[in-house]
Amino acid sequence: MSRINAPKPVRVLLIGMMGSGKSSVGHALARRTGWTFHDNDSLVERATGRTARRLLAESGKAALRAAESAALAAGLALDRPAIVGVAGGALLDRTDRERVGDGGFVVWLRASPEVMASRAAGAEHRPWLEGDAVGWFRRTVAERDPLYASVSDLEIDTGVTAVEGAVDAIVAGLASVPSVP
Repeated sequence: MSRINAPKPVRVLLIGMMGSGKSSVGHALARRTGWTFHDNDSLVERATGRTARRLLAESGKAALRAAESAALAAGLALDRPAIVGVAGGALLDRTDRERVGDGGFVVWLRASPEVMASRAAGAEHRPWLEGDAVGWFRRTVAERDPLYASVSDLEIDTGVTAVEGAVDAIVAGLASVPSVP
């Protein structure tokens, strides 16, 4: 596929659970548009000097959530155009949800708990999935889906849509974004 010039320089925010395809879609969208992709895990590690897993083990869940919130703030401060992968748990915080909703073109990537578990299980940086990964996804999807839906401009089921199809949908959706001053 050839690179395109997106119709307007915007910030695309990819939201969804781990295993939903944020990194895969973010990298493919960056290749298509020529924009830079900034992944949450990289933003957290750059800010704290630790991986999310290490931060959780050494400092606890509250410290990880604070780092994810700081990573979101850093992603929202980037010049446009940019593509930002947002931590799945960041949207648990009402203030972070508001910042995401106001921060750009929000794309919710989703898939079934079984698909996300198969993609995410075994990854070193995903400590939540030790044990019953599918059960964790089922419980967490029930909690988070309404939050993701409340801020999304576009929803894509990556369980049935391939990465390039998701990128096509995002590029088409960008046509509806108002011009940025």
